[in-house]
Amino acid sequence: MRSIIIKGDVSFNANSQLLNSNIFKLLIGEIIEDSEKKKNSLMPFFDLFLVDTDVVDTLKKYDINAIIQLLLILTKNKIEEVDGSPYYCFPKLGNKKDLLVKFVENLFNLWRNKHRFIVKEDKFTHNRFERIFKQMVLVKTNSDLKSLVLSMYRQILINISDTRLKILRQLPGGAQVGFIVDTPNVKQKAKINAEWLYKMEHVWSFVFEPPVIFYTKSNKRRGLFKLKEKGILDKIKLNPQNWFVFPIHVCKKLIHVVVNKEYLALAAGLGNLFELASFEIVNNVKPDGIYILGMDKNFFEEDDDYNGVIYHEKDGTYVGIVGDDPSIDYFGYMKKVILTIHNLIVIDENRLPIHGALAEIKLRNGKKANVMIMGDSGAGKSETLDALNRLHKNVSEVNILIDDMGSLDILKTGEIVAYGTETGAFVRLDDLQPGYAYSAMDRSIFMNPNEINARIIVPYSNYSEIIKPTKIDYFFYANNYEKVKENEKAIEFFDSSESAYEIFSKGARMAKGTTSEKGLTYSYFANPFGAIQKKQQHDKTAKIYLKSMISSGVKVGQIKTQLGIAGFEKDGPYNAAQELLNLINN
Repeated sequence: MRSIIIKGDVSFNANSQLLNSNIFKLLIGEIIEDSEKKKNSLMPFFDLFLVDTDVVDTLKKYDINAIIQLLLILTKNKIEEVDGSPYYCFPKLGNKKDLLVKFVENLFNLWRNKHRFIVKEDKFTHNRFERIFKQMVLVKTNSDLKSLVLSMYRQILINISDTRLKILRQLPGGAQVGFIVDTPNVKQKAKINAEWLYKMEHVWSFVFEPPVIFYTKSNKRRGLFKLKEKGILDKIKLNPQNWFVFPIHVCKKLIHVVVNKEYLALAAGLGNLFELASFEIVNNVKPDGIYILGMDKNFFEEDDDYNGVIYHEKDGTYVGIVGDDPSIDYFGYMKKVILTIHNLIVIDENRLPIHGALAEIKLRNGKKANVMIMGDSGAGKSETLDALNRLHKNVSEVNILIDDMGSLDILKTGEIVAYGTETGAFVRLDDLQPGYAYSAMDRSIFMNPNEINARIIVPYSNYSEIIKPTKIDYFFYANNYEKVKENEKAIEFFDSSESAYEIFSKGARMAKGTTSEKGLTYSYFANPFGAIQKKQQHDKTAKIYLKSMISSGVKVGQIKTQLGIAGFEKDGPYNAAQELLNLINN
């Protein structure tokens, strides 16, 4: 049991609600199993409650109900009173206080180490004041749960021994994330061939209880997502009890993200990264794509990789599927499959998806420019724009409009404009300026902060800004693998669309360990998320756009971030930012 789902439609006011729940039985069973496996110092305590040595099932081998009743009594009575009472038949524990305290501490820590979610079924309403009221009710419920857990934990320790409570810590004990769910009334015109989808609970609101920290089983993404030009929806059968639907906007596209309850930690990140669609949209608009995360691996065909397959239905709907496996327990599988679906739709519309960042850069002297930097993960896009913020003597502000993925369009006037996809950023902790992650802790989601490639999901923009067409002034390829030699500049421009195409299409990059790749790698247009799957169609579109950019006055070139060169991880992006500043200023 990795995730704990708590019902949010009850009021938490009694210790017995928690201790007599099935969740606590499973937690105690988990501690016993761990102690048996490790043969640790808690075994003498559990041996006191051993009832049948021949049984394999932990919940039957030990009298877990007796342990729960002991804890319940210790919320009211001191251990000496329990030992001396003729009404209780528990083992004498007055001389085993330290052992009992250790068990209680381990139980509390195990609870806090789980991914904890509170789910409340509540009707969606179009009245924003009623929606806020319903959100505040869930906040109050979670606050009551937190208070109950902490007070119960402390009271039990006090009744065992007061030596551990000289310092009180207001530790998070409630749910980390809350979801308010309802089953929408989808109109027939908006339905796709998936009746099971409309029986599932759809999330219409998130409630975060910071700091939100999740420890997932993987921290890297691997391989490409295969595209199959055939349907799959008619073969899918899902039990609505085990899944939640998160309807989101990716730019202006509507995608329903269907998540197995075991992967709610990944689903929580959607709240910081995408715009949640209202039920008014869900009920009346047919989705452009469906993404299912956590499908049984037996569902996949022999030639498929369960780390990501995307199907193209006859009606144009794209359906992405990722299997249930520890290796995909990484938010990159949530984000990148969704963006791949978006990009495939964009290519079908003869627009150009861009794996890159876009920023509106304003200088203190009044000059400004919209700069787009294209590149794969770890190329130095975000790092260069982040370095601009540190040049505060000259830079007024750097407004990030696109952090990772966007698309280009050519207006009837011939002007090149960009659209974003995400309202937040999924970035490496190591790539942020010192202290930034801590300053944003109250609104961020941390993923595996103790490991290499630790990540943070932080909101940075609003939906109306990212879907607004933004004119492009500069379009760069992020070159992180070439060193800037003496008397060279970090920025160089291309004279023709052919020379630009050679660099952009090659997609060279020194891998930084954000995926399973290492060393100098190549990825077509630095975009394995749709571009490579529809390479022939994308290629024609890309050549048209590069030619149109240069002819319309957009400055097209490459910026050498040097991020992949040892020793230049900080100075490389900073020097590139300095040169970009000079370029805009002059």
